[in-house]
Amino acid sequence: MTADGATAFEAYLAGQPPEHRELLRDLRARVLALAPGASDVIRYGMPALQVDGQTLVWFASWKRHCSVYPVGPGFIAAHPELSDYGHTDKGALHFGARQPISDGVLGDLVRERLASLGNRSVGGR
Repeated sequence: MTADGATAFEAYLAGQPPEHRELLRDLRARVLALAPGASDVIRYGMPALQVDGQTLVWFASWKRHCSVYPVGPGFIAAHPELSDYGHTDKGALHFGARQPISDGVLGDLVRERLASLGNRSVGGR
């Protein structure tokens, strides 16, 4: 993680509601545990984590929820438990304190993204 990226991440969080700050900090920490070599960046005005110069995931705070990107229709179809989330549009999975992303779903997402970037290692597997 670069100091500039971490500073930009904290600056982004400073402008978000407290509940969303905690959700995004938690999501970031969980992704970093799965992809420890990832580094913080801001892309398209959103915090993101990169691996080998390629964006692994983006995440953002919106008025009524937080989102993680990219989540494709194949991923959603492979995880029927996500149908209860209500919003999985525009390549995003929306979540909140009442409906957090499970460790299993997040692990699958990070593994899928790492594989698509050509990096197969995740969480010691």
